[in-house]
Amino acid sequence: MNEDIQALLDAMAEALKQRLDARGTPDPVMVGIHTGGVWVAEALHRRLALGQPLGQLDISFYRDDFSRIGMHPQVKPSNLPFSVDDRHIILVDDVLFTGRTIRAALNEIFDFGRPASVTLAVLVERDGRELPIEAQVVGKHLSLRPDQQVKLRGPDPLRLEIVSTGGDQ
Repeated sequence: MNEDIQALLDAMAEALKQRLDARGTPDPVMVGIHTGGVWVAEALHRRLALGQPLGQLDISFYRDDFSRIGMHPQVKPSNLPFSVDDRHIILVDDVLFTGRTIRAALNEIFDFGRPASVTLAVLVERDGRELPIEAQVVGKHLSLRPDQQVKLRGPDPLRLEIVSTGGDQ
């Protein structure tokens, strides 16, 4: 997949800036979801020159399929170097597919406190939503077959790859 990731990130940063300005959002904080979401968040954080440090979430223990996937994932500690109470949070992930990762991330954020708002920004949004979750800022929309996934590879350089999951379609 030959995408200009930097151009997608530039467009996302501009869309976020416009959204924050239009809403008069004071001093937002940004949180990336491990691993690809952190890579995207780092790039957006730099482009927006946000004052607060970047937060990072590892939602492994919050996933609703954790008992099915078991203890195999590499769990990294979450790091939110700010209070989330009454803060405007920009939550960033690489790919929005079923919505389950975002649901898990929201559960974890609310365990830290009660934010004033959460804006979801994703590099890629694809079809196949299982939960009513919608991104406010999207770099690219993709329609893929059920046996395909999109993966963000990186961190340097960032690149998108469509991979087959071995399905029969």
